Amino acid sequence: MELVNDLLSFIEKSPTAFHAVKNISDALEASGRKRLTEGEKWELEAGKGYFVTRNLSSVIAFDIPEGAADSYRVIAAHSDSPAFKVKENAELSVRGKYTQLNVEKYGGMLFAPWFDRPLSLAGRVLVKTENGIKTRLVDIDRDLLVIPNVAIHMNREINDGFKYNAQVDMMPLFGSESAKGGYKKLIAEAAGVSEEDVLGCDIFLYPRIKPAVIGYEGEFIMSPRLDDLECAWSGLKAFLAAKKPESGVNMLCVFDNEEVGSGTKQGADSTFLYDVMQRIAIALGMSAEDAHRAAAASFMLSADNAHAVHPNHPEKTDAENCVFMNEGIVIKFNANQRYTTDGVSAAFFHKLLKDNGIPFQHFANRSDVPGGGTLGNISGSHVSINTLDIGLAQLAMHSPCETAGAKDLGYMVSGMEAFYNARVRLGEDGEFLFD
Repeated sequence: MELVNDLLSFIEKSPTAFHAVKNISDALEASGRKRLTEGEKWELEAGKGYFVTRNLSSVIAFDIPEGAADSYRVIAAHSDSPAFKVKENAELSVRGKYTQLNVEKYGGMLFAPWFDRPLSLAGRVLVKTENGIKTRLVDIDRDLLVIPNVAIHMNREINDGFKYNAQVDMMPLFGSESAKGGYKKLIAEAAGVSEEDVLGCDIFLYPRIKPAVIGYEGEFIMSPRLDDLECAWSGLKAFLAAKKPESGVNMLCVFDNEEVGSGTKQGADSTFLYDVMQRIAIALGMSAEDAHRAAAASFMLSADNAHAVHPNHPEKTDAENCVFMNEGIVIKFNANQRYTTDGVSAAFFHKLLKDNGIPFQHFANRSDVPGGGTLGNISGSHVSINTLDIGLAQLAMHSPCETAGAKDLGYMVSGMEAFYNARVRLGEDGEFLFD
């Protein structure tokens, strides 16, 4: 329960990707890891830990070994979740009586659960300073908005199926007509500046749902943004708990924008991971040959949650390759490589988990249902290393409130820590040697 409470506290303090990366960065800094910036020269020392952020919404941390940096053990997750983003011209007036906020959807989301619940605003604000521009994170930490349902008397077919229109049905109520002009004022106050000093912002709606432990025996956790802050937080816990590497580099990557395809400068489809690996090699004086050999001997766990069997709709999942909450780490397979797991990477992870007594299970979509992808294969297009897709079983993925298993959290942290502590050498192609 200590792990569960820590996770839920982290999620509650991380309403956006910017806040999640700040909280991860704070934990890394508190552990003694040194913050780097991409615009400075990197001076790296053996036995020391470092981290660097990009866009303040992605972060890569790494520990330099005392011995040879002859491989990388990488865990990757993502910081973003589906939400509504406020448009630049933010306010809408309704018949001179109501003020709404003008929003658009970010990522593939379930619309219906956003209705009739308190919402608020959080994100980043770019403010003018004496020397230029600076980023400030904001969180309007109070019940502020609502997306109201249409009464059943006005839409009697709602329970027979309804197609929501993002421009019509999903605009949140901000206030009465007196709220006009209040959005920018509110954001500026939260940033501690005048309205004139606000030069730009990325602001999202988030649900005011307090994470909870539920179930007859407290066996489930219910929270916003479990996908994928649960895996990002698990990776952080394992990274901090792992032994200092004697050889090989331990690395934690938390990328932004997975929910919209990762094709940004801070996404898994960027050069961020490649850039960091190259700069490590340069700072350590490695030759190009050594850098290529280290990449070839490396391994990545791409961690993103998986679909549990739904109690009301068990037919939605494969008959045998289906997973349940509280039954272990999920290893995800897809013949078309939407997940990167193959026989080689699965064998490696099977041995690792079995050696450490950690339960696991296997997931594949129904053969007639295309599944979603994740960041492992996207990242692999830039850094080609052995990769396995894993996650934890959950319900209601991409809802503003999701459900997962309380026991699984410990399994994931233990499995990730075992991965960081593993001493594996590359033999011939398709061969791994465990020390």
